[in-house]
Amino acid sequence: MLKTTIGDQVWLISQPDHAAVSGYLIAHWGNREFAKPGHFADAQQPERLRAETIFGVAEHDNGWWEWEADPEIDPNDGLPLHLTGIAQQQSLERWRLGVPRFQASYPYAALLISFHAYWIYAHRCDAGADPVFRHPLFGAPDTTSQLEGEELAGMSSFLAGQKETQRKLIARLRHEPGFAAACEPRHLHPHVRLLQLADALSLALCFGGQQPLSLAEIPRQSWEDRVALSLSPASRNRIVCRPYPFDEDPLKVSLRARVVRGPTRPAAEFHGWWHSIPRQYLHFAYSSG
Repeated sequence: MLKTTIGDQVWLISQPDHAAVSGYLIAHWGNREFAKPGHFADAQQPERLRAETIFGVAEHDNGWWEWEADPEIDPNDGLPLHLTGIAQQQSLERWRLGVPRFQASYPYAALLISFHAYWIYAHRCDAGADPVFRHPLFGAPDTTSQLEGEELAGMSSFLAGQKETQRKLIARLRHEPGFAAACEPRHLHPHVRLLQLADALSLALCFGGQQPLSLAEIPRQSWEDRVALSLSPASRNRIVCRPYPFDEDPLKVSLRARVVRGPTRPAAEFHGWWHSIPRQYLHFAYSSG
């Protein structure tokens, strides 16, 4: 759950709803300046590759389905815990559920989700991890704490498991028609980075969309051609993005949320109260100026 206080409101957005917005953004990614997913290098079936990349981005938080159906309650406010308040081990279990969920039918999407999970945590264990794949919001050196003891051992085991998952998926995909080349860095790296970027762009909206951001190492026409995107709030609901990467200008974005004001209910009554709250859409737009 993503929980943000905006004035006298609390916005509560589920992880799958946030991820769906990420998928929407990548479905609109690409114009004369920016290549579409699947088109960063030569591919046998670029539109099929694009479709599976979009699916992976849209479902990257599918591991939270079960948690969101019956969320852990924060005793301080009676609302679901914010993502950052959830114990590390429980978060890792969400990835262990989510990474393999679609691997039988969409192995490339599963591969992208695995890399996303891997790079969220790798920089906490290894100061020498590739800085190109730091998460645009959560991977900066000044926001990354090094782990020790049991936490480090648990995280190292998780990352090793993701590496093994990636190895198996790549071995399988090399025999899938149209996907052999997709596992090469010229395709795989920009798609992994786009998932990280889409995650950041959607999260920025979930947190209110009012913070200026600079998002680095964003692929433009190829993996070797990378730029920084600058985000600047122009009004309460409009964010200027330069250079502009989408196929519509402005690109309207609707984010599904529960908006809460006032007192909550005791934990035993939570679901009766929670499901009485109508979900509404929060409206934003990314524009070039």
